[in-house]
Amino acid sequence: MGELFGRTRHSVTHLEMRDTYGTGGSDYRLWREGVPIEQIAQYGNVAPWVSLVGEHVARGVTFRRARIVSEPVSDYIRFEHAATGYSNLAAGERVRWLPRPRAADLALPGCDFWQFDGALVCWVFQSGDGDPAGYRLTEDPDAAKLCVSAFEAVWERGIDHGKYQPV
Repeated sequence: MGELFGRTRHSVTHLEMRDTYGTGGSDYRLWREGVPIEQIAQYGNVAPWVSLVGEHVARGVTFRRARIVSEPVSDYIRFEHAATGYSNLAAGERVRWLPRPRAADLALPGCDFWQFDGALVCWVFQSGDGDPAGYRLTEDPDAAKLCVSAFEAVWERGIDHGKYQPV
């Protein structure tokens, strides 16, 4: 991702639509074991992300992330919500949450994606268990248009992280 962030001039958007991502990760495992999120953020895998994104935010790139979630939320989403302030927000991202029923009538791509400057799309694939299963880049204008439209629709309906309370 670092290389793609480095080529970006204006904006990065990221749409997440799964309720579980890689539950074998050490930060999630520690949280499940009862380690406070503040401690995990200080010593876990968060610092490199905050540094990477913060570098690009400092040069004027905006980062927005939208998450569509089922309610009641999964344990993973509870973890992700708790960590967001220490990772995404600390890095300079803006984050919104959209309960899945409020997204029911939106036209959405079949998988998560990153989009750079409203053009380049990085499709993100996961296994059924939420583990990384690859990426694919495209500059196809129709894919870019779909992603802009989908992201903006979710963003418009989404609830700002500071106001969203997981159910």
